[in-house]
Amino acid sequence: MKRYAIPLLRVPGLLAALGCALLLAGCSSKPPVPDWQMNAQAAASKATEAYLSGKARVEQLEWERAHAEVARTGRVDLVARLELMRCAAQVASLEVGPCERFEGLRPDAAAPERAYADYLAGRVSPQQLPLLPEAQRKVAASGDAATLAAIEDPLSRLVAAGVLFQTGRASPAVMAAATDTASAQGWRRPLLAWLLLQAQRAEAAGDAEAAAALRRRVGIVEQGAAPVK
Repeated sequence: MKRYAIPLLRVPGLLAALGCALLLAGCSSKPPVPDWQMNAQAAASKATEAYLSGKARVEQLEWERAHAEVARTGRVDLVARLELMRCAAQVASLEVGPCERFEGLRPDAAAPERAYADYLAGRVSPQQLPLLPEAQRKVAASGDAATLAAIEDPLSRLVAAGVLFQTGRASPAVMAAATDTASAQGWRRPLLAWLLLQAQRAEAAGDAEAAAALRRRVGIVEQGAAPVK
């Protein structure tokens, strides 16, 4: 059975790099997948979607369910993967910084998970690059918008853009790609974050017209829903 490193969020997204299913240590058609794995995957997927959509209460409940299911195994390494998923979603929404929930579990995490945590924190080393999922590895190495745009999974693309921002390599093209990605998915939280970032950059550059247009988009996103918490 092959073990996969944890990229992040949304089951078809970064989690696609996991190979089969979120948090699964292996991908075999037999024996049957235990209930805890299916339950954890479903809860983590719902939690991630809720977070990106700005539904704080649903997010909290689903993360608690996912954590409870994984905790049934007594596997610290799997809990560490789960925490990386949560942190990756935050990076996609420009909530950057160390993955504190993971750090307490780092001693029991495998090398690919430790590399991914360092990647999310913007401090991955050249020696760790081969341990990253392919899509993230290419963007980390190149830092260009074209490589970012080539990432098929929208959440993976947003995470990579968030890391580029954290490392000071988010060009206007990267920011535009991230904004378009969040907009296409209807993900309020990252969309607001990227729109506000672009508006601030436009204001700093003295482009009042572009800043005003971006602020209008922010207003549209904020209409009809409670503020993201």
